[in-house]
Amino acid sequence: MAPRPPRPGLVPTCAEGGVLGVLTGLVGTLQALEVIKLVTGIGAPLIGKLLHMDTPGVRFRTFNLRRDPACPVCGENPSITEPIDYTGFCGMTPPPDVPTLTVHDLHSLRQQGEPHFLLDVREPDEHATARIAGSTLIPLGEVTARAGEIPRDVQVLVHCKLGGRSARAVAALRNLGCDNVWDIAGGITAWSRKIDTTVPQY
Repeated sequence: MAPRPPRPGLVPTCAEGGVLGVLTGLVGTLQALEVIKLVTGIGAPLIGKLLHMDTPGVRFRTFNLRRDPACPVCGENPSITEPIDYTGFCGMTPPPDVPTLTVHDLHSLRQQGEPHFLLDVREPDEHATARIAGSTLIPLGEVTARAGEIPRDVQVLVHCKLGGRSARAVAALRNLGCDNVWDIAGGITAWSRKIDTTVPQY
């Protein structure tokens, strides 16, 4: 089977999933070292090899890679000859024109007792780590298939960690005819920072 990019929304961005700054510094340093080796002709460059770094255990392993004649980039008949917009290609860019509310709007609505349905489109492990009381979990990848579980007679407010996945969920639900659906900007992270500091940040 030919390699394919992940489905839209399946892989969180670095902002959503988190990244260690020291790790990016380490990778950048190794990349700079490889450039120096190639320019000066010293050492053994990692051409045709994959370097695996186990940073918690501080272990490095090197794997030899064989050239794939069918590779769309470096194969015998390449079909990809220039960089693509990978973010847009994988659907990681939030859709435009998604109606949005702030966490302050959500807090005010809850204080006033306005009827609403709070939808959490993160993954189960994220929901177990931190949640807004009264929210219902339906992961982004299941939203379309489980749209029948979402009420149509009240305002639907959708959140994730930072707002990327929830914006895509709102767009998908509106395409299915759910008109009263809103994205909560900044997600549960903004809620924890601005409204309820007892909600853990992760």
